[in-house]
Amino acid sequence: TRRTRKFKTLLKAQSVTGNPEGPYRAMGATKRLVSSLHPGVDTLDKVFEYASRRFPDRDCLGTREVIKEEDERQDNGKVFKKVILGQYRWWSYAETHRAAARFGNGLAALGQKAHNNIAIFCETRAEWVIGAQACFMQNFPLVTLYSTLGGPAITHALNETEVTKIITSRELLETRLKFILLEVPRLQHIIVVDDVPTTWPGYPRGISVHNMAAVQELGTKPENGKYPPDNTDGKRPAPSDIAVIMYTSGSTGIPKGVMISHSNIIAGITGMAERIPNLGENDTYIGYLPLAHVLELSAELVCVAHGCRIGYSSPQTLADQSTKIKRGSKGDTSVLQPTLMAAVPEIMDRIYKNVMSKLEEMSSPQRTLFTLAYNYKLEQLSKGHSTPLCDKLVFKKVRSLLGGKIRVLLSGGAPLSATTQRFMNVCFCCPVGQGYGLTETCGAGTISEMWDYSTGRVGGPLVCSEIKLKDWVEGGYSSTDMPNPRGEILIGGPNVTMGYYKNESKNQDFFVDDNGQRWFCTGDIGEMHPDGCLKIIDRKKDLVKLQAGEYVSLGKVESMLKNCPLIDNICAYANSDETYVIGFVVPNQKNLLLLAEQYCIRGSLEELCNNSAMEEVVLQVITEAALSAQLERFEIPRKIRLSPDPWTPETGLVTDAFKLKRQQLKSKYQDDIERMYGGK
Repeated sequence: TRRTRKFKTLLKAQSVTGNPEGPYRAMGATKRLVSSLHPGVDTLDKVFEYASRRFPDRDCLGTREVIKEEDERQDNGKVFKKVILGQYRWWSYAETHRAAARFGNGLAALGQKAHNNIAIFCETRAEWVIGAQACFMQNFPLVTLYSTLGGPAITHALNETEVTKIITSRELLETRLKFILLEVPRLQHIIVVDDVPTTWPGYPRGISVHNMAAVQELGTKPENGKYPPDNTDGKRPAPSDIAVIMYTSGSTGIPKGVMISHSNIIAGITGMAERIPNLGENDTYIGYLPLAHVLELSAELVCVAHGCRIGYSSPQTLADQSTKIKRGSKGDTSVLQPTLMAAVPEIMDRIYKNVMSKLEEMSSPQRTLFTLAYNYKLEQLSKGHSTPLCDKLVFKKVRSLLGGKIRVLLSGGAPLSATTQRFMNVCFCCPVGQGYGLTETCGAGTISEMWDYSTGRVGGPLVCSEIKLKDWVEGGYSSTDMPNPRGEILIGGPNVTMGYYKNESKNQDFFVDDNGQRWFCTGDIGEMHPDGCLKIIDRKKDLVKLQAGEYVSLGKVESMLKNCPLIDNICAYANSDETYVIGFVVPNQKNLLLLAEQYCIRGSLEELCNNSAMEEVVLQVITEAALSAQLERFEIPRKIRLSPDPWTPETGLVTDAFKLKRQQLKSKYQDDIERMYGGK
């Protein structure tokens, strides 16, 4: 029974009751869920203290210096800002800890009290982490806001949490915050993380604007206390205290604040760390996703707890080809050469399409060599073999796009297509750990094992959480389904957060079981495979019943069609009193122009997107892609609307994790919906 033994070692999780609905636990945590990394390190200030004691002189946070900014005129007359950046400048762990302690004391000197909320509205950068650590040390609950949130959402969050102080950047103060100050009457202090300017005239009465450096200076004065504060008045946090109130940009309605305790985050990062092999002080992580998103914040805290260095970047400066990098100069990945990176599928799809278009420009023999090597390596991976020669001769160049040293890529935020995942496995010569979690579960839930090269699955439960499948009768999902149990995914464990801030009505998705453990009902539908791996197959909210009674999962239609090279993004839509599905499509510009040329349809990108003949041609391609993906006839969009403009968080049509905001997309395309449904 060698085979059984082999299967047992491959088992990721099992049902601890033996019932098909679970709960399922990781093989390393069947007796007890794990909730902390190091004994006694039970709050986030202690995590950072532990790291700065253990790795005082190691690099902690790095930022590239800006050598020069210039405007570059494009062929179409548009002007783009380009930057030339230098080397990374590093703060050591001890320096970062000192800077955070001073800043925390400075905030206290400005009147900030323990247990009173303080907000951070800032791009991902070293100062974000210094500000956050300062708040953790002083027990100030930190309200995090995406830097892409619109005015009404920011106003709502700041007023709901009653903050009097906000940490922000000069750019966001001048482009967003400035315009809503009169709508946030409680706000008294704005702390700007940039060094210049040092004086800020012209702000409404009652609002003081300070530079971060000035607040830190205030924190060094002997009369303003020392860190750590004595804990006579609850100034040092307890594990059950709120560390973060994280406003999710949410795909529906106004943002909700999720209350996350110190122990929630520590449990979550404990679960994540267990899935990253050999994590340690020789690793370099590249931070560029929004720190106000639970995936990025958790990933960076995992790194801090293990003494890794974190180098900061942004989606516009990530690679040599990124939009803000001046041609011929180096992007952040080339300079930093990270070993770890988190990416949302949107970014990986972009890299995949980028490489594929480069492939088309190659000569025929080069293309053939690449395809042969690709297929050979895929086959070897499935047998568990490595291909050092192929990696060196064929994939080295692709690998260098991300600096050449990535050893683990973490994907989260949305489903990653099988094509893109395989491509990353093969060409970047590194495993892609696909994860699944929500803000409500601290980003933790499942992460696939690094050596698991199967696609479309999100792995087994982490050691900090367990998973149950709850029958959903309307959707036709049950734990007794064959061949695999299916149902709504419930996540339980110490990483399940405290609920929504001041929002009792929304808290019905949380519950506590007889053992006192918290659970969250995710609304996602999963299927549990025999090896204990989860696959997300549907979403309760994305289900629409057509007039003839067929159920269509819009999310499933979109994820199948996103693999089509002609599609950069797609939103499927269906009305219950109609018989068919329609779609809004952001086409891939390059492929659309090639297709137009093929059919002799002329015009700019905008003209092509408004051309009904072009719509028909694209629909034909989409229909073929849908049929080969084995979608049912009734699931295939019958009519589409092409959009020349991409959907970005700034447009308000997608969240910061690039999930579709269906309500906003529906409003934007209301006229088209009426047209596509025959103007009824």
